[in-house]
Amino acid sequence: MRLFSLLILIMFFGLAGCMGPHSLHKAVLGYDETISQLEREMLLINIARTHCEIPNHYTVTSSIAASFDYQANMGLESTFFERVSGGVTKYIAGLGVSATEKPTLSIIPIQGEEFTKRILSPLDENKFLFLIFQGVPIDMAMRMMARGIEIQNPDGTFKRFILNWPIRPDEYEEFRRIALHLSWLNTNRNLFVSRLYFNKSIRTKLPGPLSANDIVSSMEKGHHWQQAGEDGIYELTRPAVGRVVITNYDPETLTNSEREALNDLAAGPDNFIFVDIQPDHPGGEFPLFGRIKLRSMGEISKFVASGIDKYPEFDVNPDPRSGKVDPNPGNTLKILIDAPAKPGVLEVSYNGHDYAIGNTSWDRQSFNLLYQLFQMTVTDVGGVGAPVITINK
Repeated sequence: MRLFSLLILIMFFGLAGCMGPHSLHKAVLGYDETISQLEREMLLINIARTHCEIPNHYTVTSSIAASFDYQANMGLESTFFERVSGGVTKYIAGLGVSATEKPTLSIIPIQGEEFTKRILSPLDENKFLFLIFQGVPIDMAMRMMARGIEIQNPDGTFKRFILNWPIRPDEYEEFRRIALHLSWLNTNRNLFVSRLYFNKSIRTKLPGPLSANDIVSSMEKGHHWQQAGEDGIYELTRPAVGRVVITNYDPETLTNSEREALNDLAAGPDNFIFVDIQPDHPGGEFPLFGRIKLRSMGEISKFVASGIDKYPEFDVNPDPRSGKVDPNPGNTLKILIDAPAKPGVLEVSYNGHDYAIGNTSWDRQSFNLLYQLFQMTVTDVGGVGAPVITINK
């Protein structure tokens, strides 16, 4: 009997010890899913706010602190009765396990300079390049991220602008056809989305010859010095990282001077991406020379919201000079209002209406792109002088 009681005691405390890690594991995963769900719903709610002509408002969960308290107790009562033939021992055991959890969440409203940087500032070419490298369809990225395309003359001067907005149906249709053409080229591996690399040379006059240490130090940085003439004139050649370009030819096949000249044409604000589709290369029947202008997160929200009913997008077929592109949905991101809810579809309630994303593979990927863009605009909130909202449960 004593051995049996000891085994019960060991099993009890073993069970109590297993409950702690198991509960912690579930709690961590639960918090992670909750925060992720909140961020997804916040994006959709801000689309709903824009649809209702109410200003956007975002918050960031800066920290989660949770304390876990696990307690286990066991009581054992024993009574001994003496008898002539021996004794009888009666055991009464009481078992108890308790767990308490006290989470504290701190959220920071995105406002002031932080709001300007994350929501109002245009996206940059680095984000576009990164997403294309991650496999995001280029037509989806262009439809979501681009305000339009600036068509240029061969010398780089402005010619006209094509707006990616159904408010101007003709321009919107032309933009869609350009996006589909680039997507077709990319599907057939005839499109190059890359950053330009070239060597840049600078001539300067030095007071005297270079020392051995100067030459070695320059070589370690990838720089190269050479004498370019008499009177102390030297030429410094160093590697340079240029702009992002979209072409139907490999920029690496160009000479160094041609890549440098192409980079000069691509110069400008970092929310512009240079496009050069040449006639004498694949897809050149539909030439293009200009720059894609990127939107801000706030503009993306406005574009998607206006597509609900105010300025709805519409189907556009590829240009006859392009091949077939599939899928090619009418909406960049379809948002449904008061539609019957389907399991697994993100839905939020706002201002008396239910908003949900379309239940198609394209819409799910498109919303995932929107979520990634929002995450890519994250900056350091630690030094932001914004009020912190702390929630204790």
